[in-house]
Amino acid sequence: MLIVLLLLSFGFVDGFGNALNLSFLIGNTLPIALIALPMTLLVVAGEIDLSVASTAGLSGAVMGKLWNEGMAIETIIPLCLLLGVACGLVNGLLVTRLGLPSLAVTIGTLAAYRGIAQIVLGSDAVTDFPSQYLDFAAGRLGDSFLPQAFLPFLVLLAIAVVLLHATPFGRSLFAIGAGEEAARFAGIRVKRTKLLLFVATGVMSALTGVFWALHYASARYDNATGLELSVVAAVLLGGIDFDGGKGTIGGAIAGVFLLGALQNVMSLLNVSAQSQIVVTGVLLVVSVLGPRVARQVSLARAAGSTG
Repeated sequence: MLIVLLLLSFGFVDGFGNALNLSFLIGNTLPIALIALPMTLLVVAGEIDLSVASTAGLSGAVMGKLWNEGMAIETIIPLCLLLGVACGLVNGLLVTRLGLPSLAVTIGTLAAYRGIAQIVLGSDAVTDFPSQYLDFAAGRLGDSFLPQAFLPFLVLLAIAVVLLHATPFGRSLFAIGAGEEAARFAGIRVKRTKLLLFVATGVMSALTGVFWALHYASARYDNATGLELSVVAAVLLGGIDFDGGKGTIGGAIAGVFLLGALQNVMSLLNVSAQSQIVVTGVLLVVSVLGPRVARQVSLARAAGSTG
Protein backbone atom coordinates (compact mmCIF):
# COMPACT_ATOMS: atom_id res chain seq x y z
CA MET A 1 0.00 0.00 0.00
CA LEU A 2 2.83 2.39 0.86
CA ILE A 3 4.55 1.81 -2.49
CA VAL A 4 1.29 2.29 -4.41
CA LEU A 5 0.53 5.52 -2.55
CA LEU A 6 4.03 6.86 -3.17
CA LEU A 7 3.89 6.04 -6.89
CA LEU A 8 0.50 7.73 -7.26
CA SER A 9 1.63 10.74 -5.24
CA PHE A 10 4.84 11.22 -7.24
CA GLY A 11 2.87 10.92 -10.46
CA PHE A 12 -0.26 12.93 -9.79
CA VAL A 13 0.18 15.26 -6.78
CA ASP A 14 1.90 18.54 -7.58
CA GLY A 15 4.82 19.31 -5.29
CA PHE A 16 4.93 15.92 -3.58
CA GLY A 17 8.28 14.89 -5.04
CA ASN A 18 10.30 18.04 -4.38
CA ALA A 19 13.04 17.82 -1.76
CA LEU A 20 11.51 20.38 0.58
CA ASN A 21 8.18 18.55 0.75
CA LEU A 22 9.83 15.17 1.27
CA SER A 23 11.87 16.66 4.09
CA PHE A 24 8.68 18.05 5.65
CA LEU A 25 6.98 14.67 5.23
CA ILE A 26 9.72 12.74 7.02
CA GLY A 27 10.25 15.40 9.70
CA ASN A 28 6.54 15.59 10.49
CA THR A 29 6.28 11.79 10.57
CA LEU A 30 9.25 11.24 12.90
CA PRO A 31 7.27 11.95 16.12
CA ILE A 32 4.79 9.22 15.13
CA ALA A 33 7.64 6.88 14.18
CA LEU A 34 9.52 7.40 17.45
CA ILE A 35 6.54 6.48 19.61
CA ALA A 36 5.51 3.67 17.25
CA LEU A 37 8.68 1.74 18.15
CA PRO A 38 7.81 1.02 21.80
CA MET A 39 4.08 1.04 21.04
CA THR A 40 4.64 -1.90 18.69
CA LEU A 41 6.31 -3.87 21.47
CA LEU A 42 3.50 -2.96 23.85
CA VAL A 43 0.70 -3.98 21.48
CA VAL A 44 2.48 -7.23 20.58
CA ALA A 45 2.43 -7.98 24.33
CA GLY A 46 -1.32 -7.33 24.41
CA GLU A 47 -1.33 -3.85 25.98
CA ILE A 48 -1.72 -0.26 24.77
CA ASP A 49 -0.78 3.24 25.93
CA LEU A 50 -3.03 6.11 24.91
CA SER A 51 -1.24 8.63 27.12
CA VAL A 52 1.79 8.91 24.81
CA ALA A 53 0.82 12.26 23.29
CA SER A 54 0.05 13.77 26.69
CA THR A 55 3.39 12.49 28.01
CA ALA A 56 5.07 14.18 25.05
CA GLY A 57 3.13 17.38 25.75
CA LEU A 58 4.08 17.28 29.43
CA SER A 59 7.73 16.73 28.54
CA GLY A 60 7.67 19.72 26.20
CA ALA A 61 5.93 21.88 28.81
CA VAL A 62 8.50 20.99 31.48
CA MET A 63 11.27 21.64 28.98
CA GLY A 64 9.89 25.11 28.24
CA LYS A 65 9.35 25.92 31.92
CA LEU A 66 12.87 24.88 32.95
CA TRP A 67 14.40 26.76 30.03
CA ASN A 68 12.53 29.90 31.08
CA GLU A 69 13.92 29.40 34.59
CA GLY A 70 17.46 29.51 33.21
CA MET A 71 18.42 25.84 33.32
CA ALA A 72 20.86 24.54 30.69
CA ILE A 73 19.31 22.53 27.86
CA GLU A 74 21.87 19.76 28.46
CA THR A 75 20.39 19.31 31.93
CA ILE A 76 16.77 19.75 30.87
CA ILE A 77 16.70 16.93 28.31
CA PRO A 78 17.79 14.16 30.75
CA LEU A 79 15.26 15.48 33.28
CA CYS A 80 12.53 15.24 30.64
CA LEU A 81 13.51 11.63 29.96
CA LEU A 82 13.31 10.90 33.70
CA LEU A 83 9.85 12.44 33.62
CA GLY A 84 9.00 9.94 30.89
CA VAL A 85 10.21 7.13 33.17
CA ALA A 86 7.86 8.40 35.89
CA CYS A 87 4.88 8.62 33.53
CA GLY A 88 5.55 5.13 32.23
CA LEU A 89 5.94 3.78 35.77
CA VAL A 90 2.56 5.19 36.80
CA ASN A 91 0.88 3.52 33.82
CA GLY A 92 2.77 0.27 34.24
CA LEU A 93 2.21 -0.07 37.98
CA LEU A 94 -1.51 0.61 37.67
CA VAL A 95 -1.78 -2.08 35.01
CA THR A 96 0.57 -4.73 36.40
CA ARG A 97 0.11 -4.30 40.17
CA LEU A 98 -3.55 -3.34 40.39
CA GLY A 99 -4.65 -5.40 37.40
CA LEU A 100 -6.42 -2.50 35.70
CA PRO A 101 -6.95 -2.57 31.91
CA SER A 102 -4.34 -0.52 30.08
CA LEU A 103 -6.95 1.09 27.84
CA ALA A 104 -8.82 2.56 30.82
CA VAL A 105 -5.65 3.48 32.74
CA THR A 106 -4.03 5.35 29.88
CA ILE A 107 -7.22 7.18 28.93
CA GLY A 108 -7.15 8.50 32.49
CA THR A 109 -3.48 9.44 32.43
CA LEU A 110 -3.96 10.97 28.97
CA ALA A 111 -6.18 13.58 30.63
CA ALA A 112 -4.07 13.82 33.80
CA TYR A 113 -0.72 14.38 32.09
CA ARG A 114 -2.21 16.98 29.74
CA GLY A 115 -3.75 18.79 32.69
CA ILE A 116 -0.42 18.81 34.54
CA ALA A 117 1.26 20.19 31.41
CA GLN A 118 -1.20 23.08 31.37
CA ILE A 119 -0.56 23.75 35.06
CA VAL A 120 3.21 23.75 34.46
CA LEU A 121 3.33 26.10 31.48
CA GLY A 122 -0.10 27.69 31.26
CA SER A 123 -0.82 29.31 27.93
CA ASP A 124 2.81 30.36 27.36
CA ALA A 125 4.77 29.33 24.29
CA VAL A 126 8.54 29.04 24.70
CA THR A 127 10.44 29.49 21.44
CA ASP A 128 13.95 30.76 22.18
CA PHE A 129 15.79 27.44 22.46
CA PRO A 130 19.50 27.22 21.48
CA SER A 131 19.93 27.54 17.73
CA GLN A 132 22.14 24.45 17.40
CA TYR A 133 19.38 22.27 18.85
CA LEU A 134 16.73 23.88 16.66
CA ASP A 135 18.94 23.39 13.60
CA PHE A 136 19.47 19.73 14.41
CA ALA A 137 15.77 19.04 14.96
CA ALA A 138 14.61 20.88 11.84
CA GLY A 139 17.68 20.83 9.57
CA ARG A 140 18.55 18.54 6.67
CA LEU A 141 21.56 16.35 5.96
CA GLY A 142 23.58 18.43 3.51
CA ASP A 143 21.70 18.93 0.25
CA SER A 144 19.52 15.85 0.72
CA PHE A 145 15.86 15.77 1.71
CA LEU A 146 16.61 13.66 4.81
CA PRO A 147 16.27 15.43 8.18
CA GLN A 148 19.30 15.32 10.46
CA ALA A 149 17.17 13.65 13.12
CA PHE A 150 16.52 10.74 10.77
CA LEU A 151 19.93 9.19 11.53
CA PRO A 152 19.33 8.83 15.30
CA PHE A 153 15.90 7.41 14.47
CA LEU A 154 17.53 4.74 12.29
CA VAL A 155 19.69 3.72 15.26
CA LEU A 156 16.62 3.41 17.48
CA LEU A 157 14.83 1.51 14.72
CA ALA A 158 17.69 -0.99 14.46
CA ILE A 159 17.66 -1.50 18.23
CA ALA A 160 13.90 -2.14 18.19
CA VAL A 161 14.17 -4.62 15.31
CA VAL A 162 16.89 -6.62 17.05
CA LEU A 163 15.08 -6.47 20.39
CA LEU A 164 11.75 -7.75 19.06
CA HIS A 165 12.91 -10.20 16.41
CA ALA A 166 16.30 -11.50 17.53
CA THR A 167 16.29 -11.78 21.33
CA PRO A 168 14.62 -13.96 23.97
CA PHE A 169 12.98 -10.78 25.30
CA GLY A 170 11.27 -10.23 21.95
CA ARG A 171 10.09 -13.83 21.82
CA SER A 172 8.66 -13.42 25.31
CA LEU A 173 6.55 -10.49 24.08
CA PHE A 174 4.97 -12.64 21.37
CA ALA A 175 4.35 -15.36 23.95
CA ILE A 176 2.69 -12.92 26.36
CA GLY A 177 0.49 -11.50 23.61
CA ALA A 178 -0.53 -14.96 22.41
CA GLY A 179 -1.46 -16.15 25.89
CA GLU A 180 -0.51 -14.51 29.16
CA GLU A 181 -1.21 -17.52 31.37
CA ALA A 182 0.74 -19.87 29.12
CA ALA A 183 3.64 -17.39 29.10
CA ARG A 184 3.60 -17.25 32.88
CA PHE A 185 3.66 -21.05 33.14
CA ALA A 186 6.61 -21.03 30.73
CA GLY A 187 8.58 -18.98 33.25
CA ILE A 188 8.21 -15.54 31.66
CA ARG A 189 7.98 -12.71 34.20
CA VAL A 190 4.91 -11.15 32.64
CA LYS A 191 4.35 -8.26 35.05
CA ARG A 192 7.97 -7.13 35.02
CA THR A 193 8.12 -7.35 31.23
CA LYS A 194 4.99 -5.26 30.80
CA LEU A 195 6.24 -2.70 33.32
CA LEU A 196 9.47 -2.33 31.33
CA LEU A 197 7.44 -1.79 28.16
CA PHE A 198 5.35 0.97 29.73
CA VAL A 199 8.50 2.67 31.02
CA ALA A 200 10.16 2.44 27.59
CA THR A 201 7.04 3.91 26.00
CA GLY A 202 7.06 6.76 28.52
CA VAL A 203 10.73 7.53 27.85
CA MET A 204 10.26 7.53 24.08
CA SER A 205 7.17 9.72 24.42
CA ALA A 206 9.15 12.20 26.52
CA LEU A 207 11.95 12.18 23.94
CA THR A 208 9.34 12.84 21.27
CA GLY A 209 8.09 15.79 23.31
CA VAL A 210 11.60 17.25 23.34
CA PHE A 211 11.99 16.66 19.61
CA TRP A 212 8.56 18.18 18.89
CA ALA A 213 9.37 21.38 20.81
CA LEU A 214 12.69 21.76 18.99
CA HIS A 215 11.46 20.70 15.55
CA TYR A 216 8.59 23.20 15.61
CA ALA A 217 10.54 25.72 17.76
CA SER A 218 7.70 25.96 20.26
CA ALA A 219 7.08 24.38 23.65
CA ARG A 220 3.40 24.54 24.59
CA TYR A 221 1.25 22.46 26.92
CA ASP A 222 -0.86 21.28 23.97
CA ASN A 223 2.05 20.04 21.85
CA ALA A 224 1.36 16.69 20.16
CA THR A 225 -2.36 16.78 20.98
CA GLY A 226 -4.08 13.89 19.20
CA LEU A 227 -0.81 12.21 18.23
CA GLU A 228 -1.85 9.01 20.01
CA LEU A 229 -4.54 8.48 17.37
CA SER A 230 -1.98 8.64 14.57
CA VAL A 231 0.44 6.34 16.41
CA VAL A 232 -2.14 3.64 17.09
CA ALA A 233 -3.61 3.90 13.58
CA ALA A 234 -0.16 3.63 12.00
CA VAL A 235 0.85 0.63 14.13
CA LEU A 236 -2.37 -1.23 13.36
CA LEU A 237 -2.15 -0.31 9.67
CA GLY A 238 1.27 -1.95 9.74
CA GLY A 239 -0.27 -5.30 10.60
CA ILE A 240 0.19 -5.37 14.37
CA ASP A 241 -2.64 -7.44 15.85
CA PHE A 242 -4.64 -5.37 18.34
CA ASP A 243 -5.17 -8.53 20.42
CA GLY A 244 -1.41 -9.07 20.69
CA GLY A 245 0.95 -11.85 19.70
CA LYS A 246 1.54 -10.82 16.08
CA GLY A 247 3.38 -8.09 14.20
CA THR A 248 6.73 -6.75 13.06
CA ILE A 249 8.65 -3.53 13.55
CA GLY A 250 9.04 -3.24 9.78
CA GLY A 251 5.29 -3.45 9.28
CA ALA A 252 4.66 -0.83 11.95
CA ILE A 253 7.12 1.63 10.40
CA ALA A 254 5.62 1.01 6.96
CA GLY A 255 2.25 1.88 8.51
CA VAL A 256 3.75 5.04 10.02
CA PHE A 257 5.05 6.32 6.69
CA LEU A 258 1.88 5.22 4.89
CA LEU A 259 -0.14 7.39 7.25
CA GLY A 260 2.42 10.21 7.06
CA ALA A 261 2.40 10.17 3.26
CA LEU A 262 -1.39 10.13 3.19
CA GLN A 263 -1.59 13.11 5.55
CA ASN A 264 1.00 14.95 3.47
CA VAL A 265 -0.92 14.31 0.25
CA MET A 266 -4.15 15.52 1.84
CA SER A 267 -2.39 18.71 2.96
CA LEU A 268 -1.06 19.31 -0.56
CA LEU A 269 -4.59 18.81 -1.87
CA ASN A 270 -5.87 21.38 0.67
CA VAL A 271 -7.94 18.86 2.60
CA SER A 272 -8.97 20.44 5.91
CA ALA A 273 -7.36 19.35 9.17
CA GLN A 274 -10.74 18.19 10.45
CA SER A 275 -11.22 15.95 7.42
CA GLN A 276 -7.73 14.52 7.89
CA ILE A 277 -8.67 13.54 11.45
CA VAL A 278 -11.79 11.83 10.12
CA VAL A 279 -9.71 9.86 7.62
CA THR A 280 -7.28 8.82 10.35
CA GLY A 281 -10.17 7.67 12.52
CA VAL A 282 -11.69 5.65 9.69
CA LEU A 283 -8.32 4.01 9.00
CA LEU A 284 -8.04 3.14 12.68
CA VAL A 285 -11.44 1.43 12.68
CA VAL A 286 -10.67 -0.42 9.45
CA SER A 287 -7.27 -1.56 10.71
CA VAL A 288 -8.90 -3.03 13.83
CA LEU A 289 -11.90 -4.60 12.09
CA GLY A 290 -10.06 -5.86 9.01
CA PRO A 291 -7.98 -8.60 10.67
CA ARG A 292 -10.93 -9.69 12.81
CA VAL A 293 -13.26 -10.00 9.83
CA ALA A 294 -10.58 -11.89 7.90
CA ARG A 295 -10.11 -14.22 10.88
CA GLN A 296 -13.85 -14.88 11.11
CA VAL A 297 -14.07 -15.59 7.39
CA SER A 298 -11.12 -17.98 7.63
CA LEU A 299 -12.70 -19.81 10.56
CA ALA A 300 -16.04 -20.03 8.75
CA ARG A 301 -14.37 -21.49 5.67
CA ALA A 302 -12.43 -23.97 7.79
CA ALA A 303 -15.62 -25.04 9.54
CA GLY A 304 -17.39 -25.39 6.20
CA SER A 305 -14.65 -27.54 4.72
CA THR A 306 -14.59 -29.88 7.73
CA GLY A 307 -18.38 -30.04 7.87
